[in-house]
Amino acid sequence: MEVRYKSTRSEMEPVSASQAILRGLAEDGGLFVPDRIPKIDKSYTELSRMSYQELAYEIMSKFLSDYTEEELKDCIAKAYDSKFDTKEIAPLVKKEGAYYLELYHGATIAFKDMALSILPHLMTAAAKKNRITKEIVILTATSGDTGKAAMAGFADVPGTKIIVFYPKDGVSNIQEKQMVTQRGENTYVVAIKGNFDDAQNRVKAMFNDRELGEKLSEAGYQFSSANSINIGRLVPQIVYYVHAYVSLMRAGEIREGDLINITVPTGNFGNILAAYYAKCMGLPVRTLICASNENKVLYDFFQSGDYDRNRKFILTSSPSMDILISSNLERLIYRLCGNDPVRNQEFMKELVKDGHYSITPEMRKELSSFRGGFATEEENFAGIRSLFKNTGYVIDTHTGIANAVYRRYARETGDTTPTVIASTASPYKFTRAVMGAIAPDIKVSDDFALIDEFSRLTSLKEPAAISDIRTAPVRHHTVVEKDGMENAVKEILGIQ
Repeated sequence: MEVRYKSTRSEMEPVSASQAILRGLAEDGGLFVPDRIPKIDKSYTELSRMSYQELAYEIMSKFLSDYTEEELKDCIAKAYDSKFDTKEIAPLVKKEGAYYLELYHGATIAFKDMALSILPHLMTAAAKKNRITKEIVILTATSGDTGKAAMAGFADVPGTKIIVFYPKDGVSNIQEKQMVTQRGENTYVVAIKGNFDDAQNRVKAMFNDRELGEKLSEAGYQFSSANSINIGRLVPQIVYYVHAYVSLMRAGEIREGDLINITVPTGNFGNILAAYYAKCMGLPVRTLICASNENKVLYDFFQSGDYDRNRKFILTSSPSMDILISSNLERLIYRLCGNDPVRNQEFMKELVKDGHYSITPEMRKELSSFRGGFATEEENFAGIRSLFKNTGYVIDTHTGIANAVYRRYARETGDTTPTVIASTASPYKFTRAVMGAIAPDIKVSDDFALIDEFSRLTSLKEPAAISDIRTAPVRHHTVVEKDGMENAVKEILGIQ
């Protein structure tokens, strides 16, 4: 039975998976959600014998049911190949009683590679399937990692252009260098004078601007998204949680049917939502631990049922989580509403109008799978330092938030359930912050000299993604006010 995709905001006619991937966002401004969550129908023992690529087909084919076997396997083969520097694609490493799922072995050393390596292939296959003749313009806001991973995936892909907006002072130096040196004749990077929420809100507004959409169409273009609002980003992320479970089985750490916990450092809520979907498919998950930094809007939501973005925006050492509007939470709210788009839209309207909404007590009861937690900068750094001192293992500042939140959760609850921690970026991507945690006495102003010190101290091999940008020329120089984003798009595309 084919899985169709509905909008979270109206009773619009459901669309196929390929159509949802092409559109990115529903016409009514809602997010596409599957009309049902398919179940895993093979034993985990069977799944444990599969390669990552075979497992990806097993899981993704259930959601992307209008893709033929040949189409989907071709997309998977092109995505999960030698661009990953480990055969396992996502290794699982045990340290101090927790299991770190390393999701950063792709081309841009961040977890976004896990989905953005395949999204361009899913999208181009979808365009052929749906006889799309317009050029697809990928419009994306990034808090640091999505932008680079999306550009790496879409660079020079025929029939596409990609425009990435990022907050000028809201990403690490390495993240910025990765983006502004990106090659590809169809890639465009624009820094904005604002924060990630500013960028994301205006990108959403452009998607919902019918007049702009008509101008695009006349010029032979159509928008789509590479953000986690695109269901083509979310589905591939489900795979690696199932992969983590069967990896634990292969290692003899659990037996089939044993429960696990999953801890995810969370900003836009997409990565942990994928874990929740895996649980809904039948993955034996006890608790989903949602880890926030000092921008703890999600922690407060899980504590109280109140979502309130009316607070000070804090720049932290985990910038990809510096978010006050977690877009993917809407997919969960829709589900908590009993899949009622009218009720969900009321909450979203309150968020736009007043900056907050409160779910009902009945809806809160449905959140029993989740546990919220947050960590301060000091707790984050202390955890990174302790883990390195005790084991020699190095984690980045986003994984550090998850690590600190999990350790506190374990102390407070006494829960000894085997726990997977989503390790979302290489420590090389945030070298200055990580060095501030593990070797605060080393003071080096040049980023690459600091990387050399980090490599010497940790004996961790420098990834190709870092080596490549050492001498790469800056290709993208545009900086605009946050209100100038639409004009920047029009200028890039040559439309009035």
